[in-house]
Amino acid sequence: MERFGGDDMSGDLSGAAGGAVLRASYEDRDRVVEVLGAAAGDGRLTAEELDERVGAALTARTLGELALLTADLPAAEGVVEAEGVVRIRQQGASVVRGEGWVVPRRLEVDSEWGDVTLDFTRAVITHDTLLVDLDMRGGTLTLLTRPGVVVDTDGLELGYAEVRSKALAGPGVPTDLRVRISGRLSFGRVVTRHPRRRFLRRSPVT
Repeated sequence: MERFGGDDMSGDLSGAAGGAVLRASYEDRDRVVEVLGAAAGDGRLTAEELDERVGAALTARTLGELALLTADLPAAEGVVEAEGVVRIRQQGASVVRGEGWVVPRRLEVDSEWGDVTLDFTRAVITHDTLLVDLDMRGGTLTLLTRPGVVVDTDGLELGYAEVRSKALAGPGVPTDLRVRISGRLSFGRVVTRHPRRRFLRRSPVT
């Protein structure tokens, strides 16, 4: 078991945490401390390990650092830890996975005449690959990406559908997450792009 305290937490954790560099909040730290306390009460952590991890949690800067502290513990609600499989099923509606969502290993999407948006720009990424099993009819799957997130649609079967992709970075950018989309898309489209920028209107100078 690696040590989590002191200088061990100050290095670059992008590789170990899958690039989860979203800044942690007080609430995020408190949730992890609660899980650590429960784990110690169950006998999963010694008193020394509890003290060490709590100290690291209270000084953690990113969600990736917090994820490392609970990586060898059972999943708990609200903890920064990805589930194995997540399912999205909807009909005639819109589903959005936005800021702070935890990217699982596998995502099953069953969508009919509706839209699904997956925002990876501020997601918690704890694995290097996401497998998306898509069954979509009459809708749009939108993936908001950032440099380091690569989308692969080679395994997708299209029926009166299209794929639109906008490259965000050139060669040499390390890959934090590879999204592999397979399955079937009918009468719809897959769009990969960066988030639209919001411009603030300046007041006229008087």
